[in-house]
Amino acid sequence: MYTTPAAAARPAGGLLAWPRRAETWLDGHGRKAWITAMVLGFIFFWPVGLALVAYMTITNRWSRTMFGQSCRTSRHTHWGAQRVHSSSGNSAFDAYKAETLRRLEEEQAAFEGFLNRLREAKDKQEFDAFMEDRSRTAARPVADDRPASDA
Repeated sequence: MYTTPAAAARPAGGLLAWPRRAETWLDGHGRKAWITAMVLGFIFFWPVGLALVAYMTITNRWSRTMFGQSCRTSRHTHWGAQRVHSSSGNSAFDAYKAETLRRLEEEQAAFEGFLNRLREAKDKQEFDAFMEDRSRTAARPVADDRPASDA
């Protein structure tokens, strides 16, 4: 298969790779970089600034916690999600944390099971009430709407 020289010079990922690289670069430099990019977007071409405001709001890039404790750590952990499962270096604390997380997951599963049983009971109660009302309506004789003849 023949590729054009322009296509060969393009980086892997195609045309849409540059926004992902820009996002990664801005994430690596922190919240101030995002705000600077947004302000420059408003200065040079206001729709770009507006688009950055919308994107920052949707992805919660306004918060300080989005970037973790520092810009350097957020580059290596995906917004702090891996930090929960990483080792602290203290084996006793890590064991306690693992046990607590396991217990919380079990409690969450039990609570979700309870909510499901509660929803099923409520649905059954509503369905039984509906069927009872329907059977009462069906058992009533239909009133004749024709006027009685006096003849």
